[in-house]
Amino acid sequence: MSDPQDDAPAPKVRGRLAEIKQGWAESGRFLTGQAASGEQRLPPGQHLVTNWPILDLGTRPRIPPERWQLRVFGAVEEAVTWDWDALLAQPQVRPVSDIHCVTTWSRYDNHWEGVATAQVLAAVRPKPEARFVVLHSYDDYTTNLPLDDFAAPGALLAHRWEGEALPVEHGGPVRLVVPHLYFWKSAKWLRRIEFVTEDRRGFWEERGYHDRGDPWSEQRYSEEMGIEEARSAI
Repeated sequence: MSDPQDDAPAPKVRGRLAEIKQGWAESGRFLTGQAASGEQRLPPGQHLVTNWPILDLGTRPRIPPERWQLRVFGAVEEAVTWDWDALLAQPQVRPVSDIHCVTTWSRYDNHWEGVATAQVLAAVRPKPEARFVVLHSYDDYTTNLPLDDFAAPGALLAHRWEGEALPVEHGGPVRLVVPHLYFWKSAKWLRRIEFVTEDRRGFWEERGYHDRGDPWSEQRYSEEMGIEEARSAI
């Protein structure tokens, strides 16, 4: 099935923030080299906030729910395209989880509502050779995930937060939420989910950020840059 959104060009990513954050990766900014204990809720180098900071690439696409569509395709047995009604017709989950941003803030106890990624997997049935997922957003952003991380308990396609429709500035109408990884992996303004057989780096991963992004291992930046090397470059 062709993607009805492909005829409309996605906005180009831009903004001073992208340049600044790429510089952080090159200098290893925020790295502490600390290990997290098994009981630690706050990952190393993080601090708690009660607000939800807004970070984007200079574009905030406004997609009315009645025009939103999500295509799920690639190395799957059955590609699907969901519109808003189809999304809401799926079983809904309401998990509570924390946010950990690579820019060092964390926010506890976020209440979400949406569709578990396990339900997405059940709908499309990834082929045995599918090993990674690439997320595509309406602002032309991409990020990559191992299939196991995409499928992890607590991961979902969120359309509500704290009992209200997910705000545009935080990725509404629908964003991915993968709470056990740094939040750049939780793509906003979700447009396509692509299952692939080989890893393919996304926007930040091409600019020096870690391929996986585990907060408790402080995987902020590429494995090509060791912590001691990064800290000496600050």
